[in-house]
Amino acid sequence: MPSVAAPLTSQTDIRSRAVEATLACVARHGLSKTTIDDVAREAGCARATLYRHVGGKRQLVLLTVAAEGERVAGELRAAAAAHDTFAGAAAAVMGAAGRELGSHRAIQFLLGFEPELVLPHVTFEGGDRFLAHARAALAPCFDRFLPPDEAVRAAEWVTRVTLAYAYKPDAPVDLTDEAAVRRLAHQFIVPAFLPSTNSN
Repeated sequence: MPSVAAPLTSQTDIRSRAVEATLACVARHGLSKTTIDDVAREAGCARATLYRHVGGKRQLVLLTVAAEGERVAGELRAAAAAHDTFAGAAAAVMGAAGRELGSHRAIQFLLGFEPELVLPHVTFEGGDRFLAHARAALAPCFDRFLPPDEAVRAAEWVTRVTLAYAYKPDAPVDLTDEAAVRRLAHQFIVPAFLPSTNSN
């Protein structure tokens, strides 16, 4: 029985439903075992509908990655906007990223059982592309506090520090621990951008 039964009324509905269904299937079975038929069943639509409005599995995965990337970036920008200091914004971004990664069932499945599908996108050339996207998406988190070039650099540095701790089960800092993340921001982020103070 499909998990989503509401009628599909537009291409936007179909694409949104396809993203949700893909995430659900990956969280349950992994990416390698997820098929277009699985996603169509989960989305409550015909396989032909997905092919017509999204494409094959590769296009479906690209759509899902792009949509989730924008959703998560929006969450991180909102977290930063709630703070009126650079240190607070940096800690908020790292903490929100840690919570997103920790609670994201699809990502957790991939990291636990199919890491070879994830790691190429955050290391080496794939990592360079990932950081370029992160710079563009997260620079607005810091442009209230820093000149434009520095805001871009801060976005990359916060991303690098977050990744350094996010993928290590035995990392010395738990990114879901707010106090620990604040200390991390004050120790490794703030001095690189506001060297004359550790409180702004």
